[in-house]
Amino acid sequence: MQTPDQDSTPTTPTNSSQDKKKSKSKAKPWIIGGSCAVAVVAAYFGAAAFISSQVPANASIAGVNIGSMNSDEARAEIERVVSPLAQEPIKVKVNGKDYTVDPAKAGLSLNTDDTVKDLTSYEVNPVKLYERLTGDYEVTPELNVDKEKLSSQVEALAKKANADVTEGKIEFADGMAKLSTPVDGVALDTEGAVEKISEDWSIDGSPIDLPAQVVKPEISADTLQKFYDDQAKKLLKSDVTLVSGDKKANLSAASIAAAATYAPKDGAPAITLDDKKLYKAATKNSELSSTAKDAKIVLKNGKPSIQDSTNGLSLETEGLGAKVLAATATDNRTAEVKMTETEADFTTAEAKKLGIKEPIVDFSTPYPASDTVRTKNLKAGAARVTGVIVKPGERFSLLNTLGPITTANGYYSSGVVENGFSSEAVGGGLSQISTMMYNVGFLAGYDDITHQPHSRWFDRYPAGREATLWEGQIDMIWENNTPYGVMVQAWVSDDAVHTRLWSTKYWDVSQKSSGKYNQTDPETKYNEAEKCVAESGGQKGFTIDITRYRETFDGSKKLPAETKSWTYSPWNKIVCGKKP
Repeated sequence: MQTPDQDSTPTTPTNSSQDKKKSKSKAKPWIIGGSCAVAVVAAYFGAAAFISSQVPANASIAGVNIGSMNSDEARAEIERVVSPLAQEPIKVKVNGKDYTVDPAKAGLSLNTDDTVKDLTSYEVNPVKLYERLTGDYEVTPELNVDKEKLSSQVEALAKKANADVTEGKIEFADGMAKLSTPVDGVALDTEGAVEKISEDWSIDGSPIDLPAQVVKPEISADTLQKFYDDQAKKLLKSDVTLVSGDKKANLSAASIAAAATYAPKDGAPAITLDDKKLYKAATKNSELSSTAKDAKIVLKNGKPSIQDSTNGLSLETEGLGAKVLAATATDNRTAEVKMTETEADFTTAEAKKLGIKEPIVDFSTPYPASDTVRTKNLKAGAARVTGVIVKPGERFSLLNTLGPITTANGYYSSGVVENGFSSEAVGGGLSQISTMMYNVGFLAGYDDITHQPHSRWFDRYPAGREATLWEGQIDMIWENNTPYGVMVQAWVSDDAVHTRLWSTKYWDVSQKSSGKYNQTDPETKYNEAEKCVAESGGQKGFTIDITRYRETFDGSKKLPAETKSWTYSPWNKIVCGKKP
């Protein structure tokens, strides 16, 4: 009987030595495979190390080929060719405009060592290794950035690039329209610009768009240009005809331009025409001129007299600009207008309000009656200033009143002083009219706008209180600073020139003279001018101060004292010709 632990099948004896042999024969291929793998890996990594030690075969930096060079060769080539490129101005754009940044000043430079190090760094990625051996390889240079210096240069750039928004405009003058294009408001984002340059600077010179806040004008450049082409030019294409019944008048392009104003309205370009300016142009010596008659203040029986105004028909002013503007958009450029009953522009009541009723200043100076030509000029000048009315706040200009000073306008050639020498010119003697008008303005208390005394003193005038005149250069102007109008009257008697102002007394005027001081002796001067006039000389030169005091007659107002100084040259002896 078998026990449970016994097997009825006989057991075959084990051959341990054979098992060991089989075991050894099975393990050998694995060992060989592992050894080969190690060898391959070692070879791969060795090759990778070799490839990595060389610059990639087709590598370039900023267009410069440095392929297959070792570190030293690549470094030398970069220093020779690429480093100078890194010193070129960096191109940047701010709102589409081109600027440059100096890399040296901005603390930007090429880091050659780090660039070469990156190129020859150890690489095991087979794809990368393959690219290094076969493909094009664009090198990204390593750059040095000094943020502090770069920030300073960006701030300097902002001063150039930043701008306030400027609206475009259309200006009208001399019958022409001129377009000024709008300008964006620009504020460079300096912090963002520093980061942008730091990150995007490349040696290949590609422009860098810098961040900026841009404010657009209300009317864009394109919109304004189209408006200018379509409407502004058409506005001044030709005359506009105004028609009222059987009467008409033409408005020239110059007159329309003088009345035109450009100003955006409700966010769109717009042109308006001034009603009053158009009225003035349309009614000047035309069929549409007003039949109303202005009041006049004239000298009658030696004193001012008012001729009453009368009502009449006048061109309706209100809305005239809109009608003309509408007419410029039509082919026939014609506007229908109305004539309405109206009062005169200067009424009898307004004439009376000016208060031109009494003489407030009289002034006269002697003159050499023997000089008949000079007398003619004095009489012509006196006639032109007589009857001139200067309203409150208006200015009296002697050149505007007398001019043009030509023979065609009734003037003659007579003696003048030019550059300190006696000479001749058309209108000689009119400086005495200038002295007369200066003195009546001075004594009436009016504001002196401009005047210039003679270079040397003529004893027929009060020293320091006289004025010369030279067309186109020297004028005599004063301003009526009273609430009343003033009328000028001037005449020439046998031995003097007289001037009188008619108005209502307002300023109580007094004056003080310093007397002559710093006197200088005459010298001998030589004059090579063709029209030289020899002079014996003799009178000394001097300086003088004149102080004027002004206070209203009722004592309600007092102006600060004003002092004017002038230095006269001596009357030198003049010898015609060159100095020996």
